[in-house]
Amino acid sequence: MKKTLFLSLILSGAVALAQPNTSKADAYYNKYSYSKVIENLEGKKNLPTKAERQLAESYKMLANFNKSEEHYAQLVTHEDKTPSDVFAYAQILKMNGKYKESSEQMEVYASLNSNDKRLDALNRDKNYVQTLLLDKGQFKIKDLDLNSMEQDFGPAYFKNQLVYTTSHSEITAAKRKWNGNNLSFLDIYVADIDSNNAELKHSKRYNSLNRKYHEGPVTYNKDGSQVFFTRNNYSANSTDGVTKLELYESTFKDGKWSEQIPFLYNNKEYSVGHPALSRDGTTLYFASDMPGGLGGTDLYKCERQSDGSWTKPVNLGDKVNTEGNEMFPFSHQNDMLFFSSDGHAGLGGLDVFVTPMNENIGVKVVNLGMPINSSKDDFSYIMNDTETKGYFASNREGGKGSDDIYSIDVMKPFVFGKRIQGVVMDKTGALLAGSTVKLYDDKGVLLFSSLTKEDGSFKFDIEENSKDFIVSSTKPDFLGDKKAVFANQTELPVTLILEKNIGFSIYGLITDNKTKLAIEGVSVKLTDLQGRELDFVTPVSGDFRAVLDDMQLGDDLIYKIEIKKEGFLSKTLSFEKLLDKPGEIKLHEALDISLGKIELGADIGSLININPIYFDLNKFVIRKDAASELDKIVKAMNENAGMIIELGSHTDCRSSIAYNLSLSDKRAKASAAYVVSKGISKERIYGKGYGESKLKNTCACEGAVKSTCSEDEHQQNRRTEFIIIKLKD
Repeated sequence: MKKTLFLSLILSGAVALAQPNTSKADAYYNKYSYSKVIENLEGKKNLPTKAERQLAESYKMLANFNKSEEHYAQLVTHEDKTPSDVFAYAQILKMNGKYKESSEQMEVYASLNSNDKRLDALNRDKNYVQTLLLDKGQFKIKDLDLNSMEQDFGPAYFKNQLVYTTSHSEITAAKRKWNGNNLSFLDIYVADIDSNNAELKHSKRYNSLNRKYHEGPVTYNKDGSQVFFTRNNYSANSTDGVTKLELYESTFKDGKWSEQIPFLYNNKEYSVGHPALSRDGTTLYFASDMPGGLGGTDLYKCERQSDGSWTKPVNLGDKVNTEGNEMFPFSHQNDMLFFSSDGHAGLGGLDVFVTPMNENIGVKVVNLGMPINSSKDDFSYIMNDTETKGYFASNREGGKGSDDIYSIDVMKPFVFGKRIQGVVMDKTGALLAGSTVKLYDDKGVLLFSSLTKEDGSFKFDIEENSKDFIVSSTKPDFLGDKKAVFANQTELPVTLILEKNIGFSIYGLITDNKTKLAIEGVSVKLTDLQGRELDFVTPVSGDFRAVLDDMQLGDDLIYKIEIKKEGFLSKTLSFEKLLDKPGEIKLHEALDISLGKIELGADIGSLININPIYFDLNKFVIRKDAASELDKIVKAMNENAGMIIELGSHTDCRSSIAYNLSLSDKRAKASAAYVVSKGISKERIYGKGYGESKLKNTCACEGAVKSTCSEDEHQQNRRTEFIIIKLKD
């Protein structure tokens, strides 16, 4: 089997550590001579647990799943069986289509190892198999004429050809055979694709990549100038005597392939194989059983740096990887990662899965279901750029050999829940590649960010039960655009139009002054000296923007700014700026345009930016500058008739406590009286002096205490507060 090699390297190493090689069966098993293991152990009575396990696994490796089931059934009756033995029995039952019996064994396994995440699917839905068995009409598959009686798998696109891995050979001389399955060693072949029926023809051995042992599978970048391929480690065995797998890289230049360079992260102690290059060649995905993984083999990725080197491998995490085996990744240009796994919920053996590739890779992992997946091993899925055709391999019943390659017609696009998709263009209709597109939820929280493709397109996949969203786009030298997307719609298309920023624009972000979160539904009005108005209502992202077409360098930009939203205290501000250079003016960086909620205990003076209210020395008469600030309070109270305010006056510590208390009380009452004189009911506001009783800092100076505070520190204590003490409906 195609993955027999990779799995054999894992299983034999583990067994060798657990049990020394003390018998012929051990020796054969450690050399992957599964047929010899069977010859030595089959028919013997009262086999010890280790030998029963080796026999069951040997039959599995040779694809005799019925005999494997028979011996796993014996194995789980042993008192010293392990939880892994029970899990393996459940898996082989599933591969034989005995889903009910498999589920029963998984219940037994759960009682032995309840922390295994592979149990999650069973816990969520005990009938998930029936769902996967439904053919949803997304795929049509066909066994290819090219397939042999041996192993054919690992398809990879190479320009207009298909490269694949096979143990079949046309060479008639004595062929080297691998102990694991007594078939020829794997070689890499290349074939032409018949555009009419996807059949493969004119197949020939890819001589430049093959050597005497295992090679394949392979992967190429989009233009076929880079190749990575899997090969046996020829130079050294691991410390336990096992030959591991390695990756090699070559580049096509000047009409020929360069020297085959070993991958930086090859290691004789573990395998690195099953490469998958992104179409642009900058990301390499692969499978490995390196230390620190979650299971048998995990999927990893490396990024190519500007100097051509690769970053350290990063495990794709527990949303993709499981305690089982993940392998055969394939990176599709439309931000999808396909892979095979026997750890995620499936129909048996390896199943093909897909996950969106973005910052949250693996958040949603989808089993492709029937007919791609079966009760046997299904793997090495690939698909063309347009998502219409592809290939995969399987050892399912009805094929021509051990593993067969099948062609695929993809009848429906891949959608993970619902899909928000669209394009970014300029006002002339020209599509804008490389634009940043961001998806926000209804709370203004950023969910995903990506760049538009060459055709200006983008897409985000969301859950079926998602709420509403905002999609925004920006690009250097352009003004951004954003659109609301309502998740209750069946279709979620979005077109974002960016306007070239050739002059001045104004931008503002309205936030809650306490939580700092963006506020939706705020009315904003900007009025200039000529009475011209710019009106906005903020979306979920809380911002607004306008192009100032008629403004020129050297002009004075002067606005009266009015900001309103129900439940928040309104603001009226002034803004003035000399336009000394082109670009975007960010109001929220120049002014406090945040809003505060109207709630008990709030100081409306701080919410609407009341300036300090000054009095002449030892006086409490309302000055003109104080009156203009108190007029702002009058305006706020007129706009919010339910507020009842305590106007509190505070002093610093200088002068006596009694004097400060008396003076502050007179000033508070005078300020409140001024507000009442402007038409506010005296039942809605009253003044109270606190003197120096509520200092905001440690600047006390009574008795023997001599304050060393600065004038600025004393100023913090000289303040007037307008506290909401009651709210009427």
